[in-house]
Amino acid sequence: MKVSMFTKAVVASAVIGISLTGCSAAEAPTASAESSSPSAAQRSPSQILSSHAWETTAAVDQTGRSVALTDASAANYVGYAYFDADGTFTMYTLQDEPKMRGDWTVTPDGRSRHIVAKGPDGSVMFERDSEITELTDSTFTYRTYPRPDTRAVYVDIVHTRTQHAEPSK
Repeated sequence: MKVSMFTKAVVASAVIGISLTGCSAAEAPTASAESSSPSAAQRSPSQILSSHAWETTAAVDQTGRSVALTDASAANYVGYAYFDADGTFTMYTLQDEPKMRGDWTVTPDGRSRHIVAKGPDGSVMFERDSEITELTDSTFTYRTYPRPDTRAVYVDIVHTRTQHAEPSK
């Protein structure tokens, strides 16, 4: 069985835990006719994000230390997230309680996500841009800055793919 360089790169990245997103076109592996289904490297960041349900599973500070999900710098970001391909999202607590809903976009390069949280009447509650540090089929991580006066202090919020069914809307 012949295995393409693309397949080898995707498997190697999964085994050693590196992300292929963020590669330049020259560095990214190319797809061959052997690939039967689109991989993360062949889909846009928006397609990857909307392909899965996500659960907050960890938080890590700028020093690499774990941050408790109950810590004030992480607690607000914890839950289940469902990003629909139509550009809408819903988020729930880990107890399946509604948290927020609204609209979302991801930049074509996959480096930033924008959300517009909306109230029940459709009014805008807030908007937020978040720097994406990893987006693969298994992990979605974005950076938060708990202190508005500095970018030196941050917490990366780590979400992993989950099979958790979205609660009834």
